[in-house]
Amino acid sequence: MGSGRLEAFSDGVLAIIITIMVLELHPPHSPDLASLLQVAPPLLSYILSFTYVAIYWNNHHHMFQTVTSVDGSILWGNNLLLFCLSLIPFATQWMGENHFEGLPVAFYGLVLLLAALAYFLLERLIIRHGKNSTLAAALGPDWKGKISPWLYAAGIGLAFVNAVISQILYVAVALIWLVPDRRIERRLVTEPVDDK
Repeated sequence: MGSGRLEAFSDGVLAIIITIMVLELHPPHSPDLASLLQVAPPLLSYILSFTYVAIYWNNHHHMFQTVTSVDGSILWGNNLLLFCLSLIPFATQWMGENHFEGLPVAFYGLVLLLAALAYFLLERLIIRHGKNSTLAAALGPDWKGKISPWLYAAGIGLAFVNAVISQILYVAVALIWLVPDRRIERRLVTEPVDDK
């Protein structure tokens, strides 16, 4: 079957995730800087989470440019990714409302780690399906995909020691991925999609 419905469904779920996150933001009740500073932790949590969801949407879009057909395992792999990403609003709100305390920061890192592992699994399922050489060649050694889970794991463990270090690690991973991944685009220019 074609990948169009999967992509449309994924786009819709990601849009809902972002909507849920922004609806959880509450503006300050007073028009002064002190009031704004009181809502800074939830706002900063939202900005980081929005960045992560946008990164996943961008990379998901690029990855599915290499796909012309999907099977049941890809559908379930994609649903697993969406499930992990759907936990981001909960983790974001918990972390922000508790002003970056250790356990909420660790849980946030766990959600990010699970999403990264689900994305990796989805990549492998796509590559396995019809031996997608375009995606496999585009990913290459994938140093970003290999280092990210280790940084998340370090952030989870360090959250109980110093949550600020964990936050720095989560931001660092986002910055690593913030620049759009051009590997797939470059590969698509040099060779046609091959996933059959």
